[in-house]
Amino acid sequence: MRTDSQLVQIVDAAFADAARRAGEWLVCRPGCTQCCVGVFAINALDAERLRRGFQELAVTDPERTARVRKRAQDSVARLSQEFPGYPRTGILDESEEAHERFEQFGNEEPCPALDPETGRCDVYAARPMTCRLFGPPLETEDGIGACELCFHGATDKQIADCVMTPDPDDLEAELVAQLEATGARGETIIAWVLSETGNTRSR
Repeated sequence: MRTDSQLVQIVDAAFADAARRAGEWLVCRPGCTQCCVGVFAINALDAERLRRGFQELAVTDPERTARVRKRAQDSVARLSQEFPGYPRTGILDESEEAHERFEQFGNEEPCPALDPETGRCDVYAARPMTCRLFGPPLETEDGIGACELCFHGATDKQIADCVMTPDPDDLEAELVAQLEATGARGETIIAWVLSETGNTRSR
């Protein structure tokens, strides 16, 4: 059976290859936190990885864990009233209306995993897939997209030559389906997972 660890290895290797091809055009560095502001949906696999990583952090660095949890709980308190889903569990509503609300939701909210003093992620090894993909060019429905801070001065061809293919066999979808078969349902956001205020496995 294939595992999340294998998925992480595949995606991280794809990122490293894209970064090598991009060279100095890829300006992502520790302390650059633009992609750490604004909420985004994470799937059940991301949430499970975050929980495991946070549990490991609690063993190795309980003080840092407490700081992350406090930031997450503060974030949940700020976001709960307008949350486009189920605030008790942190599960996002799947309706079209909720998806439209989510587009304008929490855009200025910093990720609770972000240490505001160092500009680094406190759960970096367990971060969601979205975080692992940010920076290099990616194929999207609208064409090729990349971080707006990167690839200044590069031609369209040069950008296209650096496109990252993170999960060619769609292993993530396979692993999410396995989790859903055990009862995990729906998408959530990082703050709810790290706050420990709800059970994101059910509504």
